[in-house]
Amino acid sequence: MFDGLGFPKSLDEEVFDQWLEEGRESKLSYHYMLVIWDEADSIYKPVYLEEREKIKQYDNYGEATGRESLIAAYDLYSESRIT
Repeated sequence: MFDGLGFPKSLDEEVFDQWLEEGRESKLSYHYMLVIWDEADSIYKPVYLEEREKIKQYDNYGEATGRESLIAAYDLYSESRIT
């Protein structure tokens, strides 16, 4: 996943699927998963959210650090990408 120009490196699809499953199985009521690129560690990482409105905070770096970039947001249950 995330192959091609504009992405720092690819993400293994099995890892992505595992992140979705972990978000759905959490005892907290998460509904969304963000894929974040951590520039300092050169890795992708998941961030789970309960409310869709909080995605904007990451997109605008409200809660993300200066070293993090929002790559994509997904609904955990439909697995559809949110724009």
